[in-house]
Amino acid sequence: MERDELKLAEGEAEAPPSPAPREAAAPAWATAAVPAVFVLLWSSAFIAAVLGTDAAPPLLLTFARFAVAGVLLAVIAAVSRSPWPRGRLLVHVVVTGLLMQAVQFGAFYTAIGEGLPGGVVALIQGFNPVLIALLAGFFLGERITRQQWLGFAVGGAGVALAVAGALDFSGSAIVLSFVGLLGLSVGTVYQKRYAQGADVRSSTAVHFLASAPVMGVMTLALEDPEVTDWAAFGGSLAWIVLINSVGTFLLLNFMLKKQAASRVGTLFFLTPAVTALLAWLAIGQTLNWPAVVGLVLGGAGVLLAARK
Repeated sequence: MERDELKLAEGEAEAPPSPAPREAAAPAWATAAVPAVFVLLWSSAFIAAVLGTDAAPPLLLTFARFAVAGVLLAVIAAVSRSPWPRGRLLVHVVVTGLLMQAVQFGAFYTAIGEGLPGGVVALIQGFNPVLIALLAGFFLGERITRQQWLGFAVGGAGVALAVAGALDFSGSAIVLSFVGLLGLSVGTVYQKRYAQGADVRSSTAVHFLASAPVMGVMTLALEDPEVTDWAAFGGSLAWIVLINSVGTFLLLNFMLKKQAASRVGTLFFLTPAVTALLAWLAIGQTLNWPAVVGLVLGGAGVLLAARK
């Protein structure tokens, strides 16, 4: 009896464990909706930035955004037990964050703070796909087809029309906007080349935490860090942190893992037209016919550039 029980116990010990249940895959419609959600949320950042820079200096707003978003994402990464980048990968993630966060938004927010309309900043940012395509082709070896170049051309025309109108341009603000564009484009390609293995949650937290001290030093050195309207500042900061900092960059990093950098970059063609539409809905700015035509052309350009 004891031998039978022993054999039974040994048989049970040697039995292979039952396979763990697989995690349910995301529905196809949810994956397909990611680019559209990304464009909508990304475009809303320009409206929030206009409101935020009216209430506080731009670099102070940028510092607050990075500090709060960095801590929030660090908590999310810790709770979800996301692996943190280490060694050389950590260095690449930090460089990516400084380019895509500190350079891009420090320059963009300062340009908006100097009076350059958010739509014009979105227009300059809209050239990101062309720059990414050139950089990705040179550094990553990604092949750009004739159809994609046609999409870039059509989308570029849509970008220009979407924000056409009589605007007062500031020379230094326009230069800063192109600096921000360069930071975004180079950072996107750099991440695709050197930081592909990093976890989305922890790496995005590192982006913000590495950029916050830089912005903190800059706002103390270059600005009078004083908030004039705490309600507007708090509302703008909450939106920028929760929606734009956490939501959009998690989506951006997710798409960069799944698609070629040049294809992800084409989504930025839609930003100016969607920004104009949101400005009309949120703050009552009239959507004129160039913006409508630009929206159509921008969508057509994305369709051409993104199709296989």
